[in-house]
Amino acid sequence: MGIFLKNYRSTIILLCSLIIGGAAGLIYGPKTAVVQPFGDLFLNLMFTIIVPLVFFSIASAISSMNGMKRLGKIMGSIVVVFLITAAIAAILGFLGTSIANPLKHADLSSIKHIMATADHTKDNEKTPILSQLVNTFSVSDFSLLFSRTNMLQLIVFSVIFGLATALVGEKAKPVAAFLSAGSLVMMKIVKIIMYYAPIGLGCYFASVIGALGPQILEGYARAFVLYLVLAIVYFFGFFTLYAFIAGGKTGIKVFWKNAITPSVTAIATCSSAACIPVNLDAVKKMGVPTDIAETIVPLGANTHKDGSVFGGVLKIVFLFSLFGKDMTSITSILSILAVSFLVGAVMGAIPGGGMIGEMLILSVFGFPAEVLPIIAVISTIIDAPATLLNSTGNTVCAMLVTRMVEGKNWLKNALLSRA
Repeated sequence: MGIFLKNYRSTIILLCSLIIGGAAGLIYGPKTAVVQPFGDLFLNLMFTIIVPLVFFSIASAISSMNGMKRLGKIMGSIVVVFLITAAIAAILGFLGTSIANPLKHADLSSIKHIMATADHTKDNEKTPILSQLVNTFSVSDFSLLFSRTNMLQLIVFSVIFGLATALVGEKAKPVAAFLSAGSLVMMKIVKIIMYYAPIGLGCYFASVIGALGPQILEGYARAFVLYLVLAIVYFFGFFTLYAFIAGGKTGIKVFWKNAITPSVTAIATCSSAACIPVNLDAVKKMGVPTDIAETIVPLGANTHKDGSVFGGVLKIVFLFSLFGKDMTSITSILSILAVSFLVGAVMGAIPGGGMIGEMLILSVFGFPAEVLPIIAVISTIIDAPATLLNSTGNTVCAMLVTRMVEGKNWLKNALLSRA
């Protein structure tokens, strides 16, 4: 019990603060707006660090990549597997929210009235589609990268900068060291700010519930139930399918024989990073070669998070419903899928990536910053099942990568070598 409380301490404290804030909002109603400045302080702190945090984290991660055995083939296979599985998660998540939208039956009349006063969403309908794409991934001046409204463009620049540093090699080692040190400093700053998160988010949530009423609480409950259903389907259904693709019927047996410990560890620790040693041991028992295992598991813990992709879809649909935005057009569907993919696959590489991913959602779709705490609550309530999918998913992905690198008889050869 002591270990459980230690691992979940921050989550429990944050949940308690949200519960207290929600109760205060229900009891005192609009009067809770008096504590909103404490929530604004937390948001301002997060918005202040977002640009250097994203740059140092992504550029440092890419610049530090150097030679590993069979690096090209292994990394290529990892990218393909991560992209495909994350895309499947995004599509499944969108289908789930289409069938059971968490806010579909909620009375949003009062909510929409309040949100309408803060609706600053972008109007891109008059802009040609190609121009939208250019504006989405690039800016016309370097100084514009220093704005949180251009986060996707900043990510692109950070990737290019990190890649260039890695390609230069020995002469760029001082730059790589600077990026690494900067990343560590930003991680420490995030940790310091997160000490204030229970107070800041609790106060902001109190003011939100005081203004919007109990309708949004019903939406949270439905969102949690929907997420659990999606998690169960993906965990048992798609993980089994991936294991079958990797190694046939034998692959299924080998996967489930060794997946229990990583799964239990993920739920118990609620941390993908904490699961790395257990996952490494599990994938090696599955017959995955050491060089593949030691590449994909640490990398996957940071950049491959199918559970976070589900969460990204849920958050975007939640906000679309609050603001009454169309979710049926092809453009809307593709944008929801793409951004949810980025939230899970890219933002996972950033410390505090959940909050940064939520900022990305606001930035891309033009939602006002004031609604950040609304979707931050979703991150908190889905934390455990999301970690289960994020962490254990890396073990079955290791099998898929091995299938691509070693060939279709990899598992048979691995079992024979142990006989």
